[in-house]
Amino acid sequence: MSELKSNIPEGPLADKWTQHKNDINLVNPANKRNIDVIVVGTGLAGGSAAATLAELGYNVKTFCYQDSPRRAHSIAAQGGINAAKNYQGDGDSNYRLFYDTVKGGDYRSREANVYRLAEVSGNIIDQCVAQGVPFAREYGGLLDNRSFGGVLVSRTFYAKGQTGQQLLLGAYSAMNRQINRGKIKSFNRHEMLDLVLVDGKARGIIARDLVTGEIERHAAHAVVLASGGYGNVFFLSTNAMGSNVMAAWRAHRRGAYFANPCYTQIHPTCIPVSGDHQSKLTLMSESLRNDGRIWVPKKKEDAIAIREGKKKPTDLSEDERDYYLERRYPAFGNLVPRDVASRAAKERCDAGFGVNKTGEAVYLDFSSAIERYGKEKAFTSGHKNPSKEEVIKLGKEVVEAKYGNLFQMYEKIVDQNPYETPMMIYPAVHYTMGGLWVDYNLQTTIPGCYAAGEANFSDHGANRLGASALMQGLADGYFVLPYTIGDYLSKDIRTGKIPTDSPEFDQAEKDVRDRMQKLMNGSGQHSVDYYHKKLGKIMWNKCGMARNAKELQEAMDEIAELRADFWANVKVPGTLDSKNAELEKAGRVADFLELGELFAKDAFTRNESCGGHFREEYQTPEGEALRDDENFSFVSAWEYNENPREAKLHKEQLTFENIEVKTRSYK
Repeated sequence: MSELKSNIPEGPLADKWTQHKNDINLVNPANKRNIDVIVVGTGLAGGSAAATLAELGYNVKTFCYQDSPRRAHSIAAQGGINAAKNYQGDGDSNYRLFYDTVKGGDYRSREANVYRLAEVSGNIIDQCVAQGVPFAREYGGLLDNRSFGGVLVSRTFYAKGQTGQQLLLGAYSAMNRQINRGKIKSFNRHEMLDLVLVDGKARGIIARDLVTGEIERHAAHAVVLASGGYGNVFFLSTNAMGSNVMAAWRAHRRGAYFANPCYTQIHPTCIPVSGDHQSKLTLMSESLRNDGRIWVPKKKEDAIAIREGKKKPTDLSEDERDYYLERRYPAFGNLVPRDVASRAAKERCDAGFGVNKTGEAVYLDFSSAIERYGKEKAFTSGHKNPSKEEVIKLGKEVVEAKYGNLFQMYEKIVDQNPYETPMMIYPAVHYTMGGLWVDYNLQTTIPGCYAAGEANFSDHGANRLGASALMQGLADGYFVLPYTIGDYLSKDIRTGKIPTDSPEFDQAEKDVRDRMQKLMNGSGQHSVDYYHKKLGKIMWNKCGMARNAKELQEAMDEIAELRADFWANVKVPGTLDSKNAELEKAGRVADFLELGELFAKDAFTRNESCGGHFREEYQTPEGEALRDDENFSFVSAWEYNENPREAKLHKEQLTFENIEVKTRSYK
């Protein structure tokens, strides 16, 4: 078992990033014109990295499986992006953002990376405003902020419930500028199938044109993977249906260590599962917890009556409602971190207080907010004694202005008006904190292969605070990677073009074709979705919100058996050399079947509860996560093995010199 070198700079925490930028090597503008960089994934991390690298003068190739970078899953982010601007004057600072993020991640993240994230966060807002991102503003014209879970300040910048979309359009416009200049060559509807190593360095990729089926070789001096997370290993998640782990996993197969796969975030505010017909779940933004109050009936008989359709939630008085987050966590109330809120909802539903037909839903209620906002609006409009009807009307208008598109989306899916009756929500798989292991420079264990955004593990620890995903993606792409990759590329100014007719490219392409042919050779008994759904049920039932040693061992055995059956009996129609959506899915599910077993192994070996990883054997008498800092204060980085349960563990020990490590409390 080896120790990993994270290459964290020496010196005081607040000076590390500035000093590091002063110390690393640079590439002069004339030489940048001779250096090629591949960026896989064009969401916020990949799009911002590609645009910035091209602006600096590098020749960039971008790859995405969507028909346009505008369709990256980043577009689905709703609630906002964090930055320590302290516009509200409520005591925020770089240190406070750093502290909240490390604490929110249950003290399982790297101090230096998180502080750098906080340090550059303010620059992101300035960059995006300059691009024209329409952040919400206060009456006086200043940018508005709202609060998110796990913090006691308002630091989340937002654009209604469409923040991800607006930020992605900003990055996309920056990319388009470079495409028009000829500095970015954009390969849409292309999927990376393998990473090519030459003399141990990442020197290109093998990609498939998803329209023609053609296998292509693309060379570069460095490869950046910004392909998002692996939440779809659960089949049902809030991720886009196409989201997958292929790019990261193929790099893992070539030698990039995979870190903390068991750290997966279950988001507390999603529209509940309605039946086996579903292929994905819909997120309701965490921003709704600013004004929505979460509750279940106090009496089990009321919950049963609601499930049976004999009562409506509006029939219950305040005294008959259990606002359980406010009761259990008075300091933070409905704005506890996502992992805490999710487990609390599961506990209430498991106890028999769930409110939908399956018993797996709680209420998110805006009646108090509508009344509060209505009174305030009436008062500021000069109506000192408004009627109840006027208060409700004005309050709905305020709520609609803040959350209207989210309410509209909920009503279209559920066919209930959330202004009149509380929303029903339940936790669902949302974000993955694990990913490719990277050092301080965002470089994986393969020289020249970098990972940015959700594809790496670096900044969130065991749980991500809301509105921090967009912050990390844009921080990596705009303000970190463009500096650190130059230090590596400075050694390539005399290398010249990387040829694609080398033995290494020949072998990589052969490996890809052989793997695809093997997929086509299945007996054809079952569809790809058949296996994906089976894997998802194993993952959710035994590796979901709560885990235990017995079920994790069962999960490893069942996934290994399912994987063997998949390769023997999967049905992939069509041909290799043509458009073939089932072949695309088959390749992705094959990787999920390996990842799923490693996920279970990682959870099995971590004998503690922390953040999104909750082991039932390790909890406090109050049911909270019980960490073991003495034995598990490390990053688990796994070396690839064809048999995932035989993967070799490498550890990066975590040290905390600027934060006191203590039991997380939001009470």
